[in-house]
Amino acid sequence: MIFGLFRQRKNNRAIIDRQYATLTAAARQPAFYAALDVPDTVMGRFEMLSLVMILYFRRTARCERSGQEVAQAIVDAFFEDIDHSLRELGIGDQSVPKRMKKLAGMFYGRLETYGKALDLGDRTALAAALRRNIHPERTDAPDMALLAGWALEAEERLRDSAEEAVLTGAIDIVPPSQEQVQS
Repeated sequence: MIFGLFRQRKNNRAIIDRQYATLTAAARQPAFYAALDVPDTVMGRFEMLSLVMILYFRRTARCERSGQEVAQAIVDAFFEDIDHSLRELGIGDQSVPKRMKKLAGMFYGRLETYGKALDLGDRTALAAALRRNIHPERTDAPDMALLAGWALEAEERLRDSAEEAVLTGAIDIVPPSQEQVQS
């Protein structure tokens, strides 16, 4: 009995690790940084990982209970990864909780803002929100329409993914298309 529980937890951990690795790899696609105007910085990577996670969470929100449990474990892995990254950047133990609270607030704010635009299929509103968040201090920031188009396409593809893919940690995020990269 106890060995069965251990094996199940180990399998669940493998699913979470595999899915989180797939999501982070999707957010690190060079095309986002080289062609779609996302700065290749710590915050640029946070923004892309947040966008990918938001797309993933929107897909898993329609899942049965077990799919939502996987999604919760992915949320936990995401924030553990952020905590670890802050510490690797040399942020002291005293400052990490404050920074984590700020980054969590940023993430959940994006979840709400991007979610509204995605619900409406509103590329213009999504591009404006991405521009505001990815380039907060630039008045001459790019319009982010290509990234918004990618996000809408990725969400559409995720919508069609099978429930089994969620449960087994096999959800893939479509990379930017050649047309998006070459525009």
